[in-house]
Amino acid sequence: MHLVDSHCHLDMLDLTRTSVGADADLAQVLAAARRRGVKHFLSVNVDPHQFDALQALVAPFADVSLSLGLHPLHYQEAPALTSADLLEKARHEQVVAIGETGLDYHYDQTYQAQQRASFAEHLEVALAVNKPVIVHTRDAAEDTLALLRPFCERGGQGVIHCFTEDLAFAREVIAMGLYISFSGIVTFHSAKALREVARVVPLDRVLVETDAPYLAPVPFRGQQNEPGYVREVASCLAELRGLSPELVAQQTTENFFRLFQCARPVFTPEFELNS
Repeated sequence: MHLVDSHCHLDMLDLTRTSVGADADLAQVLAAARRRGVKHFLSVNVDPHQFDALQALVAPFADVSLSLGLHPLHYQEAPALTSADLLEKARHEQVVAIGETGLDYHYDQTYQAQQRASFAEHLEVALAVNKPVIVHTRDAAEDTLALLRPFCERGGQGVIHCFTEDLAFAREVIAMGLYISFSGIVTFHSAKALREVARVVPLDRVLVETDAPYLAPVPFRGQQNEPGYVREVASCLAELRGLSPELVAQQTTENFFRLFQCARPVFTPEFELNS
């Protein structure tokens, strides 16, 4: 079984709280994930000013790809780079995607205009470097769709990460050509509406992720999340859809490398990569 954790934050893991012991290092955490079938990791950047540190952290690991972006909730903490600086970093060969970017109106609605401007800038950069965008959206569905429509019409691609929206939203973004990524939330028995979405969306548009260190899936809920736990997300999707875990793993891995075409597997895939 070959799985990809399509969205994790390796630089945010508390290495004193891992499943492999309090004295673990990142190499051991990733090795534990590989033993569970996870063969590739996308470590997502949320602050461009921290990109160099993230790059140095994952440099020893050929199976880790990177993204570049400013999370909407980090807008005040981390001043945005100039467009030129963002574009320069986005061209780095290890960067396979732009983001995490998007809109989050859940906690504070004061900076909605600034979030929209930052999101729009990231979308322009994604188009300029021909890389997909990783989209965060919370309590901002209408504005998110309004910005994504022209982006997709111009040939942009991407994924709605940690999907928690309704079926109507899912159908619209899939019609745009975007992908949907399910996190550990789909394993929560309280997430009934989300589980219904997971049952019916086209499997060739689905990714799986941990969003580690957040949102650990059942049966690890309440603990720190780790990339190895993406196996539980894939297994839950398989159960919901009446499919084998191996089929879900194969399809979501194929989907990942179709979307993130700059990412290169260091394992031998069980599928033919589609252009």
